[in-house]
Amino acid sequence: MKTFWTARRRDTLAGYLFVAPQLAGSALFVFVPLVLVVYYSLHEWNVLAGTFSFIGFSNYSALAEDANLMPVLRATALFSVGLVAINLSLALLLAVLLNQRLRGTAFFRTVFFSPVVVSLVAWTIVWQFLLQDNGGINGALDMAGVDGPNWLRGDTTALISVIAVQTVKNVGLNMVLFLAALQGVPADLYEAARVDGASAWTRFRRITMPMISPTILLTSIITVVGSLQVFAQIAVLTQGGPGTSTTVLVYYLYQQAFQFHHFGYGATLSVLLFGIVAALTVVQWQMRRRWVFHEQ
Repeated sequence: MKTFWTARRRDTLAGYLFVAPQLAGSALFVFVPLVLVVYYSLHEWNVLAGTFSFIGFSNYSALAEDANLMPVLRATALFSVGLVAINLSLALLLAVLLNQRLRGTAFFRTVFFSPVVVSLVAWTIVWQFLLQDNGGINGALDMAGVDGPNWLRGDTTALISVIAVQTVKNVGLNMVLFLAALQGVPADLYEAARVDGASAWTRFRRITMPMISPTILLTSIITVVGSLQVFAQIAVLTQGGPGTSTTVLVYYLYQQAFQFHHFGYGATLSVLLFGIVAALTVVQWQMRRRWVFHEQ
């Protein structure tokens, strides 16, 4: 008589047991909340009155007619594009510079990475004081004879300030990822290119960029998703102002759900945010075949 617990079945069970905690965590903290958000978006939930009624797609109709939605999406797009472009460019530049065999590079790696481990709220509060009209930055500019603007109260400077604060906070993470990728590029490729007379820019464009393209894809996805989920910086620095110039989608969602108590409409905005993040991630993933090295 054959035993039920064969070696293959034991291996299969062990595999399921190993992945079970991850599957349970994903179901509890990702899939179930996602289903509930869609469910809540089809209802009107008034916490103060204690009512919860089904209204179908009325919240989605209100979303299409919301006059504030386009300015919010515009602010979200400007913030995301600015953050992604500056963060990735600066991180790659720092990684290339710190990949050189020079004295002091270990110190500067620590300096540029240290903001990543600092508390986000504490970091933002410090920058709030620095960016005030009479703050440290304008004080330094005044010593140089320059009259600095009120950084957090100008339509343009407020958005630039938030992008700068977020860039400095997280650029160290992408820098470390790029640095690890650069150190994995075979040195003999550069030596062969030098023998062939390739310039530094040609070596960077023809060797470095293709070889680190998987890391560029990874960092771009992480940065894009992170830029669409920014909240604490907006809440502490500008509260979405002046006007709606820094009211990104996540902060607008917070306002609708937790300030105005429109929880059904807030859930609808969450569905919209999920759709935008999913669409951008899929687009980036599909485009990888055109520029990511080793992709077929």
